[in-house]
Amino acid sequence: MTTRIACRMAGLRPLACLVLWAISAVGTAADKPVKVFVLAGQSNMEGHGFVAADPKRNEGKGSLEHVAKDKGADPKFKRLLDKDGKWAVRDDVWIHYLDRKGKLTAGFGAKEDRIGPELGFGCVVGDAFEEPVLLVKLAWGGKSLAKDFRPPGAGGETGPFYKEVVDRTKAVLKDLKKEFPEFGDRDYELTGFGWHQGWNDRVNQAFNDEYEKNMAHFIRDIRKDLGTKDLPFVIAETGQGGPAEKHPRALSLMKAQAAVAGHEEFKGNVAFVKTTGFWRSEEVSPTKQGYHWNSNAETYYLIGEAMGQAMLKLCEKKSSK
Repeated sequence: MTTRIACRMAGLRPLACLVLWAISAVGTAADKPVKVFVLAGQSNMEGHGFVAADPKRNEGKGSLEHVAKDKGADPKFKRLLDKDGKWAVRDDVWIHYLDRKGKLTAGFGAKEDRIGPELGFGCVVGDAFEEPVLLVKLAWGGKSLAKDFRPPGAGGETGPFYKEVVDRTKAVLKDLKKEFPEFGDRDYELTGFGWHQGWNDRVNQAFNDEYEKNMAHFIRDIRKDLGTKDLPFVIAETGQGGPAEKHPRALSLMKAQAAVAGHEEFKGNVAFVKTTGFWRSEEVSPTKQGYHWNSNAETYYLIGEAMGQAMLKLCEKKSSK
């Protein structure tokens, strides 16, 4: 029975009903569990997009500062700055990234002067949910799915970083009140899992050949070990090289990533996000590190944004069941 209906049945005046309803609504919102999303992968989930526009790095082109302060900047980049021109800090999205944590802002990439997909992802999901959002980011450079993240279901020795993802996620959630006192006594809801990885499997033919099988096992095992059936899962394509990519292993790995989302068991609960369109050339980027998306911050933001949008669609499907 809603508060409004109860008020009318009790014969209270409309204004009194409205006040009681408002108090009830606030109380309910304050009790809703924290929405938790795990973001995992290797160096490109760590994130190598430079924040500051350093003139020594291609005149600052491709940095987050350059993108956000450009006169013709998209509003979504301008909003990353506060009224004083400093990086805005979200008051509704938090992040726990290995040995760093806090409210989401620019600087939670591989180093504090960089960003990864977490910023774009966090902005999208933070805007969508009334509840507080927590991103648990777990990423380490130079790690393969075939070995380092190898899931138990794939056979052979379980990868140490698969165990790290499971153990660290559980540890953060177990000590949520200690890690983030601002959440108070709120419970949590493990809401989704984002994955951006593949380079180390892309450069190894044997690893490449078993990627689709390993990825499918990874999703099943993560859901089982984190205790969340049909946990929405988003795979961001390893699309370095852009639309013009022609290397057979690169094309094979991207095809495998897309194929996983097409498995019958994963339809509607796993999404594949194309990223080749987010590639930016060396001429407009801070570095020439192609394997790190040329360190282009716009690219990393757009990857995260696309992952967030795909995640929301999966969450909507799950909630409508």
